Amino acid sequence: MTKNIILVLIAALFTVSCSLNKLVVGQMTPVLEKSADALYEESDLQLAEQALAANLKLLEGLLKNDPENEELHLLLAQGYAGYALGFVEDEDPKRAAGFYQRAFNFGVNVLTEQFYSDWQWSKENIRKLDSIIDDSEEDDLPELFWTTFALAGQINVSLSDPAALSRVPMIEKMITKIEQLDDSFFYGTVYLMKGAIAGLKPKMLGGNPEVALASFNKNIEMTGGNFLLSYVYKARFYAAKTLDDQLFDQLISEIEQAENGPKELTLFNQIARKKAALLKSKKEDLF
Repeated sequence: MTKNIILVLIAALFTVSCSLNKLVVGQMTPVLEKSADALYEESDLQLAEQALAANLKLLEGLLKNDPENEELHLLLAQGYAGYALGFVEDEDPKRAAGFYQRAFNFGVNVLTEQFYSDWQWSKENIRKLDSIIDDSEEDDLPELFWTTFALAGQINVSLSDPAALSRVPMIEKMITKIEQLDDSFFYGTVYLMKGAIAGLKPKMLGGNPEVALASFNKNIEMTGGNFLLSYVYKARFYAAKTLDDQLFDQLISEIEQAENGPKELTLFNQIARKKAALLKSKKEDLF
């Protein structure tokens, strides 16, 4: 009897502990979401990089206490994808591919409701993901968007990897679904993904520069030209790919001369300026 009582008490304490941990995580999640908003308003790239790296490990620690917390998974997908885009991919594409993979894993966990599963590109998983995309509704947009963004980023930095390129049809389907659900989500970034995928290759090698140009122009129109990453993508995936050096110079100049824009775009626009400077320094290699 005594042994049974002890086992019951241990089980009860474990249950209470788990419940308390989840309660604490639940209370912290809105705070962390606001922290992400504050990060977007940061103009100092070094500070932003350090803060984001620290927040990512904090989020992973919280996730251990609540492994099926969708909000944490989405924050991690968004955080790792943003970290790769803003601070890694230009200096170390291979390392960036790893971060994009982490972001994809967190996003696809929510999308497929297989939390902390070892998701692989098996035929069964591809069929399941394909079906989920078909059935996605507007409520599913955040997880669909960040999963797509992460996969698109990984493809962009892995052009020599046949496995990554084989996923282009899947990413195109995901992009099309996001357009259908709400193309304005997260500053219309779906058009940057669409344009980048269409402009990955020159036309003679199967690229589609017309689709790339229309996509980038659509994003510029939607954001009133305030989202400077639009110009970076247009310079990199259209002007450089079509060898239009005059347009390339014009786009870089527009970024350099642009005003700061809305406060919530501060970090993105600082990243765009850094990327534009790098593109400018590599113009001879691009042309």
